[in-house]
Amino acid sequence: MSAFPDIDKIEYEGPDSDNPLAFRWYNPDEMVEGKSMKDHLRFSIVYWHTFRGTGSDPFGPGTAVRPWDDGSDSVDNAVKRVRVAFELFEKLQAPYYAFHDRDVSPEGSTLAESHKNFDTLAAALKEEQERSGVKLLWGTCNLFSHPRYMHGAATSCNADVFAYAASEVKKCLEVTNELGGENYVFWGGREGYQNLYNTDMKRELDNLGRFLHMAVDYAQKIGFKGQFLIEPKPKEPTKHQYDSDAAACMNFLRAYDLQDHFKLNIETNHATLAGHTMMHELDYAGLQGGLGSIDANTGDLLLGWDTDQFPTDYYLTTQTMLMILKHGGLGSGGVNFDAKVRRESFEPIDLFFAHIGGMDAFAKGLKIAAAIRADNKLDGFVKERYASWDTGIGAKIEAGEVGLEQLQQYMLEKGNSDANASGRQEMLEAVFNRYIDRV
Repeated sequence: MSAFPDIDKIEYEGPDSDNPLAFRWYNPDEMVEGKSMKDHLRFSIVYWHTFRGTGSDPFGPGTAVRPWDDGSDSVDNAVKRVRVAFELFEKLQAPYYAFHDRDVSPEGSTLAESHKNFDTLAAALKEEQERSGVKLLWGTCNLFSHPRYMHGAATSCNADVFAYAASEVKKCLEVTNELGGENYVFWGGREGYQNLYNTDMKRELDNLGRFLHMAVDYAQKIGFKGQFLIEPKPKEPTKHQYDSDAAACMNFLRAYDLQDHFKLNIETNHATLAGHTMMHELDYAGLQGGLGSIDANTGDLLLGWDTDQFPTDYYLTTQTMLMILKHGGLGSGGVNFDAKVRRESFEPIDLFFAHIGGMDAFAKGLKIAAAIRADNKLDGFVKERYASWDTGIGAKIEAGEVGLEQLQQYMLEKGNSDANASGRQEMLEAVFNRYIDRV
């Protein structure tokens, strides 16, 4: 029985369409820079916000109307939810989905019962994957919601909690491997601190490093070939999280000899909470060889928390796709909609409107980014701006052929530095605007 009987498969109708249940920009088979949109974007729908979100907030209970869900945390209801989820995935033409273990499977009264529940749900997910062709982009563990994780999971002051978290990761890795997951994500929701008066930071960081090495070792043991990802986030719920931004994550991976095993899953709302743009985080991760995947959402810049709104801003999606194309694409990663409909958007059809809008925004962003790259106006300006490094003293500096003494002698002989040229920021912003209008 269909959960969305009045909604057909969402099709591409083109930019002139006024149909809110059609794609205006996302044409899966359209080729951009020699690759289809489907392969560039690798869209994924998250299980947590989409099928476990209720629309609740700190000031009131949930508002979401979900006729297929009886509100219980039973295994039967969870299996029913799987069928509904795949109907949505298929109708939206989303090739991937992603989950936390506790999204898809109810927690039991014991670890053994939780594992048993997860096995039942894994069987249902595998059946739906095989029937539909929808694949698992990544799995991960919820190591932050249960009260046992109040002090963290891998960074907890309680060794038993560390052991319990390790048991959850072991099981989730097995399920992700069984379902053909192409990645496995670590999001340290409470891996940080509220107060340094009660925190041994070195011990916590060392234990986090040990925890991730255990995961790498076990993945190799069971033959998991997917990519490990870490998702940077600076704060909320903790005052400071150890995976605060891309730079902190890359530094941590190098410090604990994990850089060969992990890349980053970058999220827009987390970037802005860290005081960065998404473009900055993607470029930094890419330059360090660490760009693996993205969580596609946006935050409200007037609010200081993780609002996880659907992305509809063409400037944001174009900047994002410029960086993804610059660094060679997302590999086994994807554009994962870690976004939730607003509390006021409570009807089932709103799930379609939200995802269609986000998918179209990224498709148009891809087309605009490709047009910018084809004309080479931005890259050409940057190349010219740094031309002094391509020859002469600049080339010698970058080749390591000179030191402080030689540079002083060079300037003493020259007398003064050459005049600077304008950065032309406003002109380039106007150039960027023209592409937004043109595509």
